[in-house]
Amino acid sequence: MQTTTAPAHYGTAAFAYPGHPPATVTEHRGIRYLHLGTPWVQGAMRLAKPEAIELEYVQMMMMWMLFAPQPRHIVQLGLGSAALTKFCYHRLPQARVTAIELNPNVIAICAAQFALPDNDARLAVREMNALDFVRDAANRDSVDVLQVDLYDEEARGPVLDTPEFYQACHDCLTADGVMVTNVFGEFANYDKNLQAMELVFDAVVWVPEANDENIVVIAFKNSPVLDFSLLYERAGAIKSQMNLPAKSWVNGLKAWMLDQQE
Repeated sequence: MQTTTAPAHYGTAAFAYPGHPPATVTEHRGIRYLHLGTPWVQGAMRLAKPEAIELEYVQMMMMWMLFAPQPRHIVQLGLGSAALTKFCYHRLPQARVTAIELNPNVIAICAAQFALPDNDARLAVREMNALDFVRDAANRDSVDVLQVDLYDEEARGPVLDTPEFYQACHDCLTADGVMVTNVFGEFANYDKNLQAMELVFDAVVWVPEANDENIVVIAFKNSPVLDFSLLYERAGAIKSQMNLPAKSWVNGLKAWMLDQQE
């Protein structure tokens, strides 16, 4: 979630299926922004690099790669502008990618204006409630990486944030699975979400975005050993192969750990 509004008037509601917030777009300096009928930015894509991840906090949501470099099944709750879904689909060919999105307008605009590929053997974009997905017993122990970015048009905080929701997320993960989520909105939401996750997951770590108010949280079904020499080595590979600023993620994790020890 972008805390600042786009530097242009938001566009007409090209996708406005009744009963859901309309999906609208703006463009400014080569970047296309997604809105849900309000000035709040719900996602972005650089037109010259449609498969890249533009926003810093969305890049940070790939931090799980430090711990799970070869996932078989990646699930995205909340499609946004499809940045994470596209990146995982194109750059991690060994993985199946599932995206869960309740708003059909978002799915339609991502397909039409944000370069979202069609569903195929590896990609499944499903119109459904994220809570129904994680509660489905068929999804237990089946997800290696769960990416959660669930916001409505008002962006006051995650739309699903209870211990029961995070327990269901936990139950979807494989034994070494990780969940990464973005926490943004009114200040009370930060502690509420972190405490709910800590009730459920074996380990919870959070790193603030440098230039905004998003906090990216990574939660582990089973706590990993934080070997920073290994993490920096993996960060170098991620930078080289994926062009993502992974060293800064490790720096953030290290700063978090030092802060917790004080």
